[in-house]
Amino acid sequence: MTRRADARCIDMNGDVGELVGSEAARDDALLPSLSSVNVACGGHAGDAESMRRTAARALDLGLAVGAHPGLPDRAGFGRRRLPLAPVQARDLVVAQVESLADVVGRLGGRLAHVKPHGALYSMAAADSHLADAIAGAVLAVDPGLVLFGLSGSELVRAGRRAGLRTASEAFADRGYLPDGTLVPRGEPGAMVDDVDLAVARAVRMVDEGRVASVDGAVAVAVVAETLCVHGDAPGAAAFARRLRAGLEAAGIRIATPGGGPPR
Repeated sequence: MTRRADARCIDMNGDVGELVGSEAARDDALLPSLSSVNVACGGHAGDAESMRRTAARALDLGLAVGAHPGLPDRAGFGRRRLPLAPVQARDLVVAQVESLADVVGRLGGRLAHVKPHGALYSMAAADSHLADAIAGAVLAVDPGLVLFGLSGSELVRAGRRAGLRTASEAFADRGYLPDGTLVPRGEPGAMVDDVDLAVARAVRMVDEGRVASVDGAVAVAVVAETLCVHGDAPGAAAFARRLRAGLEAAGIRIATPGGGPPR
């Protein structure tokens, strides 16, 4: 994706539609702080009803609705790396994205983007063959979709090779290794819980294109066109509110990757 003339602008996206029962109400509290949502569409989480409910609420708020396809591993929440051939990746992404696109269409909207989830996202960040398969799947469903991928990753490069628009993603609430990949969950420094620190990191990513590595030794280069907030953690809504407020206080405009107006 071409960088906007207004460089002090970023999308705030959240992974939603992943919670069940009473916990699903967390999404309702999170959505107003976002400009884009990635809706779980039946792989790692989500079903027809959760997709309909989450997409309807997001459309009512004027958010860009995207698909969040994941490995079919609900027990591991799609975060376990499983053997996956490129053709399998293509098929599962097509099926899940088409499923959500149909739901969104029935609600009178249109799907805006695709962001793989969890292990699928991490694997595609490093594996060009897997990344090409995912980009091909997105292209097959709708060439107008934006492909979200980790900044500097094979997934972003694959999207560009396929002729898709891409949005390079940065993370306010995740630690970075010196090579620009994320600290694996469960390891020290994987999550950033201090929202003031998260705001400072996000502002630096927008203004300088840099973020400190988890050991503090490297200023990691990042392109920050969309900023992820994870919605599955308790306190995510309050974290997102404070993060958005901090970005806006720093003069950074919140808008979708397509350059839509601020909400």
